[in-house]
Amino acid sequence: MDNELKLNHFDENGKAIMVDVSEKEDTVRIAIAKGKVSMKKQTLAFIENGKIGKGDVLGVARIASIMAAKKTYEIIPMCHPLMLSKCSVDFYIDKEKSQIHIETTVKTTGKTGVEMEALTAVSAAGLTIYDMCKAIDKEMVIEDIHLAKKTGGKSGIFINER
Repeated sequence: MDNELKLNHFDENGKAIMVDVSEKEDTVRIAIAKGKVSMKKQTLAFIENGKIGKGDVLGVARIASIMAAKKTYEIIPMCHPLMLSKCSVDFYIDKEKSQIHIETTVKTTGKTGVEMEALTAVSAAGLTIYDMCKAIDKEMVIEDIHLAKKTGGKSGIFINER
């Protein structure tokens, strides 16, 4: 297996396992994830002007995002429960393309990274935007969810150039 990539969520018999991180060093770990929701121009205008009957779309999406980051281990089977020290969510509106860009930053000090928490947070924000606006725009698309950057741990810094 020297020339092959070894997936660490499987044992030598191919059975799924939670990775043992007990011997790893605690380090500060930060992950930034991004994604976007594309929608009709009218939908974006309704969101910006507070015209969605269910309430403050981006405010609710921010709270859903943070809650999802904290509960990632409950929905992604092999994730470790983590004590998060930070979770922030930012939205950037692109009127020209009729998109809402989502960026989450998640931080902890521990033995394992927070990439999944950041990605889950972006996903939950996008899904919440969709849920709150689906009555007027079922054609919205949640897309391009990806890890943008991560720091900490043995592998160090990763920057996604996309």
